[in-house]
Amino acid sequence: MVEGNTERIAEAFAVALGRDRVRRAVALDSRTTFRTGGAADWFLETRSAAEIVRAIEVCRQVALPVTLLGGGSNVLVGERGVRGLVLRIWRGAIGIPRPGVVRADGGVTLNGLIRWMVSRGLAGLERWAGTPGTVGGGLHGNAHFQGELLGAHLVRACLADANGRVREVAPAALELGYDTSRLQRSGEAVLWAEFAAHDDAPAALRKVAGASLAYRKRTQPLAVPSAGCIFQNPDGTRDAVPDGIPPSAGALIDRAGLKGLSVGGAQVSRLHGNFIVSEGRATASDIRRLMETCRETVYGRLGVMLRDEIVCLGEFDWQGAPAPRRPAEACG
Repeated sequence: MVEGNTERIAEAFAVALGRDRVRRAVALDSRTTFRTGGAADWFLETRSAAEIVRAIEVCRQVALPVTLLGGGSNVLVGERGVRGLVLRIWRGAIGIPRPGVVRADGGVTLNGLIRWMVSRGLAGLERWAGTPGTVGGGLHGNAHFQGELLGAHLVRACLADANGRVREVAPAALELGYDTSRLQRSGEAVLWAEFAAHDDAPAALRKVAGASLAYRKRTQPLAVPSAGCIFQNPDGTRDAVPDGIPPSAGALIDRAGLKGLSVGGAQVSRLHGNFIVSEGRATASDIRRLMETCRETVYGRLGVMLRDEIVCLGEFDWQGAPAPRRPAEACG
């Protein structure tokens, strides 16, 4: 990026958002759950929906690409960093716009939303306790837990598109499916989302939330850096899983004998086959290479092609396989 263009972009951001709100060359490793990766050319952690819209409008005016980031789960950032602006939609407000509905800004963490609801005796999302990431990220990938999809609880959402236009949409408009939504191709930002809720005793809700947390701690490697599940579970309509193997990516990786396999500082978790963990020194390319080894091995031994659930952002040292080109609100 030539210096004159850099100064022009910096001035456009300063006019729209305030001087020094948008920063240059900001490391992203500490803003992802994998704790690895490079820097953003430009970075803004937003404070309001209005800021999100203004930032998107500036990027359109100066022809700067935008990458959306939430809590940083479900993403892997390349060690060469991310070009353009990384717009981190983080934190926000929660409220009750009308009876039976809870509204949360897109940057609110799912865990924060669940705690807020449980403490007020509002049921609906308590089983999702322990889910990483944000409301916006959860809808971007239509997060799932024990066969249930987050989108099933959605009442309405408010989005900002790539031109900064804001609109409210019904759940059907988001094209929510297993691990999918229209947000993955549109690049729209979730400004807020409304979820159905009903009254229940806080003690009963805490019991359900506690059971979900205990299940995650028992079955997932939560004590070490990871990004959650790496691959989608097989699709029964197009994937022929061999008899005797559960239709899950973790089971396939386990049956292929890959648990504990390492590449550099990255390792397939011994606790859960669909998690890749960092042993504290994994590069983004170590993780990418291990992902491709798992994919190729499972296909070669069991005939099932694993599809990424994780979203790869930016540029990598290792170019052995193309990164998925989905816009990333996903992150989490």
